[in-house]
Amino acid sequence: MRRPAVAGTFYPSRKENLEQMLRKFTNPRKDDRIVSCVSPHAGYIYSGKTAGIVHSMLPDAETFVIVCPNHTGYGLPVAVSRDTWLTPLGKVESDLDFIKALPKRIVAEDEDAHFEEHSGEVQIPFLQFLHRDFKIVVICLRLQDEETTKEVAEEILEAEKKTGKRIVVIASSDMHHYLSDAECRKRDKIVIDAILSMDVARYYKKIYEIDASVCGYGAIAVAMNYAIAKNAKAELVDYSTSGDVADKSFVVGYGGIVFRTGD
Repeated sequence: MRRPAVAGTFYPSRKENLEQMLRKFTNPRKDDRIVSCVSPHAGYIYSGKTAGIVHSMLPDAETFVIVCPNHTGYGLPVAVSRDTWLTPLGKVESDLDFIKALPKRIVAEDEDAHFEEHSGEVQIPFLQFLHRDFKIVVICLRLQDEETTKEVAEEILEAEKKTGKRIVVIASSDMHHYLSDAECRKRDKIVIDAILSMDVARYYKKIYEIDASVCGYGAIAVAMNYAIAKNAKAELVDYSTSGDVADKSFVVGYGGIVFRTGD
């Protein structure tokens, strides 16, 4: 059992309080054309508005594949969890059939990478609040280079094809960290414009050019690569910074992006 690491800090530990907060941040308008997304993973008081807008748009799925960065340094470089995940809203099972179907060329089964990692965990209460009868696959990336993310996306696509399951890929990432509000917005726009271009090479070029402090840049690239394989296009559906609710001199940026087919 993977027990919550950040309940009571990033989000409320009491079920009633958590549901009240999620009700405030969500307004379901599910779009079946969405195949992947980018959702932030900070404390809900800071990023919950943007995360809630993204999650409100996600269609129901059999399995939500959450790809997140590794902040702790624990575990293997590309680690998938087989555990059942517990939050104040209850338990969610990992999709063991989907995990078994991953080719494991780069993805490896490992729980250590997930032990204290918040970035996958904070997406799950949104899913529990808005969906029923689903499972999860949480993949934590310590390696976030372009080639790795291409390989991870390919493994997800292969497992999807083998299992025939309806999935949605969630990239868990904040944008720039610890800048003034104005500078953060300026730098985030460069990165977001590159994401919207659906050109992964261009996106990585911008990440390296500006030395971007986007913590889940590799997770975003996985969502992009998956979306490209589905002929999907990107849309920015919300943007905010922690300066919207706190001090504007030292902020983190949050981009909410969906990738949808048929536009």
